[in-house]
Amino acid sequence: MIKKCLFPVAGYGTRFLPATKSMPKEMLPIVNKPLVQYGVEEAIEANMTTCAFVTGRGKRAITDHFDISYELEHQISGTGKEAYLGSIRSVLDKGVFTMVRQREMKGLGHAILTGRSLVGNEPFGVLLSDDLCLNAEGMGVLSQMAELYHQFRCSIVAIQEVPMDEVHKYGVIKGENLRDSIYRVDDMVEKPAQEDAPSNLAIIGRYILTPDIFEILEETPPGANGEIQLTDALQTQAKRGLVMAYKFKGQRFDCGSVPGFVEATNHVYENYYGKD
Repeated sequence: MIKKCLFPVAGYGTRFLPATKSMPKEMLPIVNKPLVQYGVEEAIEANMTTCAFVTGRGKRAITDHFDISYELEHQISGTGKEAYLGSIRSVLDKGVFTMVRQREMKGLGHAILTGRSLVGNEPFGVLLSDDLCLNAEGMGVLSQMAELYHQFRCSIVAIQEVPMDEVHKYGVIKGENLRDSIYRVDDMVEKPAQEDAPSNLAIIGRYILTPDIFEILEETPPGANGEIQLTDALQTQAKRGLVMAYKFKGQRFDCGSVPGFVEATNHVYENYYGKD
């Protein structure tokens, strides 16, 4: 069983300025629940109850959200408003929350390496809160991937097909389709130009990683934008052993962009709000 999930939440959220000048982008609400809480609920559903946050400056609101607010609890205790705390109380009861600070923004690979002390020598999930994934008909994406891990015992990336004119926004895989929605990864390219993309199978913000990824990240030189890219480390891992890609069941919203955030808000309001 995979018990831990790493949440890289140190980014600046510049596409949402000025809102994110003093507010973490991960705390932006989709209706009445912050993005990061959706991610934590997905991890806990997958039995990854130890949630490890790689935070940065100005991110204290995330830490506070996953703690008890005694003043608020006291003020609304015994009133009808107390029911609004139901979902976060459930999360606090089920989860364990740890934090470490990423002092410099050197890429996703560096953020994951920063979280090494929180994870230890065991497989773990990684969830990027910008990608809101919903599956009304079944298990969340991390639960689906955890089941797959029990079969292959290797690193797994979540993928989806994107239009070719959008591949430059993603890490893109080249791989052999083994069956259904499962691919063995042969190659990965971080944010390729359209003419250089090996496919339109884009990696989105869900991973299961084996602990040897840390040693690989330590020896991975800076790549695109001068940052340590997780995609580069996974490519090395694929060449040395095995990395699988999984075309997940569910719907994904790119909440790192304003149009995707608005689309997600409308979808959740129309299909989920008031039903949990």
